Amino acid sequence: MFAKIENEHDIIQIVKRKTNLGNIDNISRTNHYEIFYFDYKEIKWSLLASLVSRNAGWNMCDLEGDRLVKLMSVEYRRTLFSMYERANWLIFNDAYPQLLIYHYSTKYNKPLFHLLRYFRISEFMIDEWQTFWKDRDETRLLYALIINEQNLIQKPIIANTVYHKRIFNSLPYRLQEKLHFNVILFPTLSGKIYGASMKKFQNVHVRIEFGKQLSWILFDSGYLQEFIHFIKKTVHTGSRYDYEKYFSEKMRRDTPYLRFTYPIIEHVPEIGPSWDQQKKVKRSWFHSPKIKDDIEITNWYKKKLIEMSLLKNLQEWIQLNQ
Repeated sequence: MFAKIENEHDIIQIVKRKTNLGNIDNISRTNHYEIFYFDYKEIKWSLLASLVSRNAGWNMCDLEGDRLVKLMSVEYRRTLFSMYERANWLIFNDAYPQLLIYHYSTKYNKPLFHLLRYFRISEFMIDEWQTFWKDRDETRLLYALIINEQNLIQKPIIANTVYHKRIFNSLPYRLQEKLHFNVILFPTLSGKIYGASMKKFQNVHVRIEFGKQLSWILFDSGYLQEFIHFIKKTVHTGSRYDYEKYFSEKMRRDTPYLRFTYPIIEHVPEIGPSWDQQKKVKRSWFHSPKIKDDIEITNWYKKKLIEMSLLKNLQEWIQLNQ
């Protein structure tokens, strides 16, 4: 997978090249996260990131699927896709160099995390990788990466004036929050779905807590192998049919494939100080999450599909009678 490296300069250049190649679109990001986890299972965040990335792809393709295309304007759907894509690009651009530097550290059997400064990684994460190298606390590193990614997107995505005006202040978004449509799903081959929904997406503390809750569902609820079986069996296409095909009810594919739907988007990195230079890390961010009992949400999710279909039918009826 990796050629022999002669010096640190070579490592930096190869990490840059591999990050750019992996950050092409949602499909490539998901695949790279998954491959890395199965090589380094101690880096739990990578598996969590792969499943959240699958959800991002499904959300993107929903925007051009039968369920939402008549509920949202073209402008709203384009802006929402842009937000999903930008957030996921930023996270991968920051996280994947960290994963690769860890890879080279293990190959050379010495910490190379000082090289992360060449990728504008936060000092917070550089310190956390150094701590992990010494202490091997997998959960702390998992939480640290969650903390980092959510703070990373706060200013360029959540506080972005365009997204704030067109998305977070819009009626469709408020309706999504009210009806709990903001949900992360962990599917299984049995057709059962596990996961959680969230409100107050704009609040970084809420998103960090939500990320830790998802990590508990993934690694501590007893269903890890079921999620892994799903990943290994199911190619990520961006269509929700990826997992709906495992339902006992016969489902038709009504969301498109991502690579048949969206072009490759060119991005430029953010410029400015790192998030950890502008705010303090809260101790509470490292606390264990509060766990909800109802993590098996198969019936809840199917109910949401019905609600979405009813909304679509209502919208069509309104249009016909105007």
